[in-house]
Amino acid sequence: MPQSPQLPEPTDPHDGAAAEGSAAELAERTAQSLREVAGGPLSRLPQLLEAMVAIGSDLDVHRVLHRIAETAGSLTGACYAAVEVLDEDGEGLRDRIVHGSAPKGRSAAAGTLRVPIKVRGELFGSLVLAGKPDGAAPGAGRFGEVDLQLVRVLATEAGIAMGNARMHAAARQRRRWIDGAASVTTALLAGPETGSTKEHALTVVAEKGRELAEAGTGAVLLPRADGGMEVVAISTVLSEAVRAETYGGTIPAESPVLHQIHAGLAVFSDDFAGDPRSISPLSRHYGPTMLLPLRGGGRVLGALALCRASGGPRFTHLERTLGTQFASQAALALVLADRHRDRERLAVYEDRDRIARDLHDLVIQRLFATGMLLESAQRTAVLPEVKEGVGQAVDELEATVQEIRTAIIALQQGPPEAPAGPRTRILREAGAATVALGNRPSVQFVGPVDARVGPECARALVAAVGRALTEVAGAASTARVVVDATVTLADGEHGVRLTVTGGDGDGGPTAPVVWERPLLP
Repeated sequence: MPQSPQLPEPTDPHDGAAAEGSAAELAERTAQSLREVAGGPLSRLPQLLEAMVAIGSDLDVHRVLHRIAETAGSLTGACYAAVEVLDEDGEGLRDRIVHGSAPKGRSAAAGTLRVPIKVRGELFGSLVLAGKPDGAAPGAGRFGEVDLQLVRVLATEAGIAMGNARMHAAARQRRRWIDGAASVTTALLAGPETGSTKEHALTVVAEKGRELAEAGTGAVLLPRADGGMEVVAISTVLSEAVRAETYGGTIPAESPVLHQIHAGLAVFSDDFAGDPRSISPLSRHYGPTMLLPLRGGGRVLGALALCRASGGPRFTHLERTLGTQFASQAALALVLADRHRDRERLAVYEDRDRIARDLHDLVIQRLFATGMLLESAQRTAVLPEVKEGVGQAVDELEATVQEIRTAIIALQQGPPEAPAGPRTRILREAGAATVALGNRPSVQFVGPVDARVGPECARALVAAVGRALTEVAGAASTARVVVDATVTLADGEHGVRLTVTGGDGDGGPTAPVVWERPLLP
């Protein structure tokens, strides 16, 4: 067989040197390679050209790799063809795409052909062939020069195709993360139908981050008073046991990873369970992990953890970059959402203040003036029944004034997401008793109940209101509740007194239910 001329080392048209990167030179090198290959069996040339066109037009990385392995095996007659893809560090294999089966016997001993695949001048992997068929002709069972030339041309085209495919995949991945960050911002500013809460906002960040990173768990951690961090929001596709253990879990203040987070630096690990920097028991469930600082307003608000299960694929350099950018955008969205909620809360407070002022300055004053007129009419009335009727009207006006004052105080309660105070909870109990009584009970507060009544006393007080209203409802159709936080008990302690009085159908009072307790705890 005539000696074929040696092919020049295949190069990628995207290499750094401008003199080697022009389309004209690429075309010339490819044409020269094809002319030299044509010195071999011409029957394989159309197959090579067809494969080059197919590979160059496909932007799916895995399909391209499978097509390269299949074409290389078919062109050379090898029973085994594989594309070995290096990891980002170039030190180990990330993937191996195989076509055919491993050779045995004489074919296995005949030799292996290995050609490097380069993408933009960097080693991407290798095209490996083995198992050349045996035959009677000289050199049968071994790869020849023409095989080498064919595979080199294919590897060159594979490098170009892989470069295009990787750029396309990276562009799609970037677009996906950008769209995800935009959707988080939109969701946080819109808020849920019942009003945006901080817990909802953090859960949105955790869920979207997990989805974009294709991770098993996404979690948001916030600082604790002791310097550590606690998982306050989580989204996971792992087991319920892992979720239960992760949610509410903490990373201690002395953890080296928190030192980096507090400094505004991201932490990346290929195996969080075995990472010596992680001293939290939470890490044992996870492999590749990104722990990203949430920086907003010039400070670290918390951290976003994106974790894959043990044994999962490591996060690529691009994923780490995009994850860091997503965390920065999410932190900004959280700050904006907080300010948005503050503005909405301020608007609600302003409305409540206006309504409270109107009730106090207009409604109560008019009711008070009307009561004075009725009292004057009562004094001048001659008929006893008229005096009695006017007196009842005055009493009703006084009760109405007290209820309006209670409503004014309720309008001055804290933000909707704050825990309800004793006043609000007592009013809820009164509202719940409306069905049993047939009328809504009137409620009067004396003194700063929310400020003076401690948490345990408040729980007992609210329960006592419910029991008393249930007891009164069995013998009355109306009820009056008085909560006095200014009393002094028999032992000299400051306390709170609950008095619930029922009224029958004729308006006569029932025996009052009285309950007392010290204000604290």
